[in-house]
Amino acid sequence: MKPTILSCAVTGSFTLPEHNDALPVTPEDIAGSAMEATRAGAAICHIHVRDPVSGRPSMELDYYRETVRRIREGGTDVIINLTTGPGGRYIPSDGEPAKAAMGTTLTTGEVRMQHVVELKPELCSLDLNTMWFGGGAVINSPNSVRTMAERMYAAGVKPELEVFDTGDIALAHDLIKEGTLRIPALFQLVMGVKYGMPATPQGLAHARSLLPEGCEWAGFGASRMAFPMLAQAFLLGGHCRIGMEDTVYLAKGVKTPGNGALVEKAVRIIDELGGQVATVEEARAILGLRR
Repeated sequence: MKPTILSCAVTGSFTLPEHNDALPVTPEDIAGSAMEATRAGAAICHIHVRDPVSGRPSMELDYYRETVRRIREGGTDVIINLTTGPGGRYIPSDGEPAKAAMGTTLTTGEVRMQHVVELKPELCSLDLNTMWFGGGAVINSPNSVRTMAERMYAAGVKPELEVFDTGDIALAHDLIKEGTLRIPALFQLVMGVKYGMPATPQGLAHARSLLPEGCEWAGFGASRMAFPMLAQAFLLGGHCRIGMEDTVYLAKGVKTPGNGALVEKAVRIIDELGGQVATVEEARAILGLRR
């Protein structure tokens, strides 16, 4: 059995500080939490940034610069996985649905890739979903995905393909066939987002069965299904993800004191199921990454 790569999604976009006051918000806090998660056993840290004052999601390049710099200078080896999800959201105005309402961030693939092109992490996410998500539409058109993928590969960054429903996997097959996406690919199966794939053993097994041959994959569940889906992903032969983007609870009714505690619990689950968590170097070898 090969080692299981454990990722930590440190802060995300939809989790709010009022959900758990341990949520990292500033670049210093996000970097510190990422390094804490790595010391606890995560090989990859998936990074979003936030406005340090409001705590709300941000696309500000300077926040990415500072966060990545702090991680790289922090003395803890970790695979950095930057998000490219922000910039894909459209909220229709009431009465004029063709007009964007406040909260819309929809922009070009070039803009969404600026931080990745400059900072060149080893991984970055590439969302393939177009769906209704949390009060607005997430739009990732095939042309936008093509633009972003082209820039990822040109920067030497491996995309992590985030899929939320089975149609997203069908899109991935088409993009692989046309040469936009390269094999072996890395997939992240997102389970339990409303109107996406259900966070059930059957849902995860079905999604896994649709993936291209020879690809690495991981899976995670949203909210209270975070740990059940982590265990299910391991049992199906996949890699795993946990973090405060996905859940703010360590157990029912018990808020986590941080990402480190979530990772420690994930490591225990994988260990007790007979697995072994990959080191950072083992994760690089499995994913074919070059530092």
